[in-house]
Amino acid sequence: MATSSPARETPSRVFIGAVRFVLRQWLRAPVQLVPVVFGMVLATGADVVSPIVSGWLVDAISDGSGRAGGLPPESVHRAAWLVAGLGVLGLFGVVGRRFSYLGITHLTVRIMREVAEGAFARVQRFSTDWHANTFAGAIVRRITRGMWAIDSFDDTTLLMLLPEIIVLVGSTAVLGWRWPIMGALLAVSSVAFVVMSVCLTLFYSAPPARLSNSWDTRVGATLADSVTCNAVVKAFGAESREDARLASVLRRWGRRTTRAWVVGTNSGNLQATALLGLRMMMVGGVVWLWWRGRANAGDVAYVLTMIFLVQGYLRDLGQHISQLQRSVNEMEELVAMFDRDHGLADAPGAGEMRLSGGEVRFEQVCFTYEAHARRNAAPLFDHFDLLIPAGQRVGLVGPSGSGKTTLTKLIQRLYDIQSGRILIDAQDVARVRQESLRSQIALVPQEPVLFHRSLAENIAYGRPGASAAEIARAAELANAAGFIERLPKGYQTLVGERGVKLSGGERQRIAIARAFLADCRLLILDEATSSLDTESEALVQEAMQRLMVGRTVIVIAHRLSTVRTLDRILVFQHGRLAEDGAHDELLAIEGGLYRRLHDHQILGEAGEVELTV
Repeated sequence: MATSSPARETPSRVFIGAVRFVLRQWLRAPVQLVPVVFGMVLATGADVVSPIVSGWLVDAISDGSGRAGGLPPESVHRAAWLVAGLGVLGLFGVVGRRFSYLGITHLTVRIMREVAEGAFARVQRFSTDWHANTFAGAIVRRITRGMWAIDSFDDTTLLMLLPEIIVLVGSTAVLGWRWPIMGALLAVSSVAFVVMSVCLTLFYSAPPARLSNSWDTRVGATLADSVTCNAVVKAFGAESREDARLASVLRRWGRRTTRAWVVGTNSGNLQATALLGLRMMMVGGVVWLWWRGRANAGDVAYVLTMIFLVQGYLRDLGQHISQLQRSVNEMEELVAMFDRDHGLADAPGAGEMRLSGGEVRFEQVCFTYEAHARRNAAPLFDHFDLLIPAGQRVGLVGPSGSGKTTLTKLIQRLYDIQSGRILIDAQDVARVRQESLRSQIALVPQEPVLFHRSLAENIAYGRPGASAAEIARAAELANAAGFIERLPKGYQTLVGERGVKLSGGERQRIAIARAFLADCRLLILDEATSSLDTESEALVQEAMQRLMVGRTVIVIAHRLSTVRTLDRILVFQHGRLAEDGAHDELLAIEGGLYRRLHDHQILGEAGEVELTV
């Protein structure tokens, strides 16, 4: 199974999209954002002013230095005040950064929490097809990597790039006010350096970084796939084979990542060379001003101090732009989740589903899976009509791919039909909220999936507020109470990932207990006994018979023992309803499909041969 990936866009579009995404998060948290910006402005403003005060201090010390007896008292007094001023500016820097660091802690934690919640909510609502074609491990990796990329983005932008921009603008303004030619030289050089850094990052460093991240996602997906299926790996003694599979992916990841890091190093070297040229131009410029008598010792000290300050910020600016781009690369797949349509959205103004009897009606339904439609295949259901009265127990049989499972998925609106209507108690399933619809339908699947939580939590999943007594009663009705009470921790026993600590029959009875507790009017049983041993099947069949009482029931089955006692059996073939009737009625049809399937099964071990042959 392949992982899905966001559409490849130009680096600039990706960058702009990620920046807009984070800006929206910032604007939702102004209380946390303001202290960060205020603190950085205060601290960086102090850095800009410090070289000026240092120049004044040099002037004060050198003023009258040739006189006998040392500096005059007024120069000493002035120097003392300037030293104190430098101390106050340093204190402003400490206090300002303290505000910023505290503010960004609360800002980033809030954004990471809200983004993770939002991404998880969207993933939960993506279509069944999307989940079928996307590794669970890849999904988790995209969300967690994107969360931490936001942390890096916030730090880089607010704690590093923001003060760097303030220093560059402030220093250029002060220098230009004193010597316009020097200000112009610094402004042009700084802008050229920033443009060069951005171009290197977007068009030289970004593509290898994006490719490296895509392989990072594949590594996570490969690990999760093998770990999740570890029982199969052990069953076939395939540990070495899985080791080799992961090693192959890691080798390709290593090549892409090495390339990305080497490109980043090359970019840094080019930026360092450009900074050396900028420094030499500025030092040469101030020395020329001194030679022409337009700058004194204090001016030279100020310019030198300012140059080293600006150079440090510019050097870091290039690195931080690269870091910002890496954050964008790592955030890209997360942002794409927020940009992606759900695939199956609620209709505008969708209401609540209210079931009374559980009547199901298909009216002229046409449906084709998207993958089949792309190949211009014939529709699975073509103007299909069906009525299942409230309270009727209906079995669905037929060859694999004939439409049995698809019919139940359409009832749950896991897919949208192309035309026609599906009604439950006269309510169009496309016009009600999906969560409301599915919460009114109890499902017992062929292979129940349990959460790695307690048995009580798994049983109560359909009704979270259920009491311990209600949970125990549901387990009793499902023939599950016996094995649960024999466990050391009883209902508080953890079942393991996907219920791996339980047998197939035990998992099936937990799923039936969950359906009992949900107490829905419409019940779907999807081949609930097809993979059980004889003893487990008997217990599950008994529990299912209890569960069916007073409900509309749709049973997908391959074993005749499951459907022969139902009120009605629908025989599907290539998406059409080939036969419809009770067990005895269908057996009486000479040459009928149901009779052929029945006779084939009788030739094998009774109840053991599937109806799909």
